[in-house]
Amino acid sequence: MLTLKNTAQSLNDSSEFVDFKRGLKASIPILIGMVPFAMVLGTQATQKGLSLLEIPLLTGLNFAGGSEFAILEMWTNPPQIFMLMFVTFLVNSRHLLMGASLVPYLKHLPNKKVLPALFFMCDESWAMGMANAQQNSQYPLSQRFNMAFYSGICFALYAMWISCTALGGAVGPVIGDITRWGFDMAFPAVFLVLIRGMWQGVAAARPWLVSLIAAVIAYLYLPEGWYVPIGAIFGIASAFFFVGDDAE
Repeated sequence: MLTLKNTAQSLNDSSEFVDFKRGLKASIPILIGMVPFAMVLGTQATQKGLSLLEIPLLTGLNFAGGSEFAILEMWTNPPQIFMLMFVTFLVNSRHLLMGASLVPYLKHLPNKKVLPALFFMCDESWAMGMANAQQNSQYPLSQRFNMAFYSGICFALYAMWISCTALGGAVGPVIGDITRWGFDMAFPAVFLVLIRGMWQGVAAARPWLVSLIAAVIAYLYLPEGWYVPIGAIFGIASAFFFVGDDAE
């Protein structure tokens, strides 16, 4: 009994478990902001005809809120599968750059650790994990990214996202349009906070501006939902253009 108690105590005091709990605590402000728009997404999915089983499958297998909102905007009955796949790829294409930025920190790890880390990566967990790695600049590059801290963030965000989108799908038909309570404002609010934390000057933000302008024009003059892929395409293209221009 004493041995079991000592083992549990040593696990509780281990540095990895401490960092995991630190990740859980660090995610709390983001969780509070994500709950409302997770419920909005679940409500919208129900309105598009998805069942309470299909909603967590959608949000669990494609853990990327932006693309989930995007495909629901363009959802038809029957759904246009290839169009939805195309939009999902465009909106999630930023993950290619996000994943590439993690290579210097993760390349020494085995695939059994790297692949789950990439699967559970979202904008919030990536931003917080990278910010923590930048704070560890005194360590060698391979030791700066704290996987236990990152795992704590991912665990909290994933569990909350799945459960609250399902909850939104369940209560949405009962309470009606929950956007009238301002819940949909939480989505841009969270991203504004993330953008503020990642701000590196006007020059680095030029693709954001191009994407915004293109999306607004598409929203005003093109059929419903097209502003999402249009904004993504112009943002990605301008990013490559500006990177090449700066390199010269």
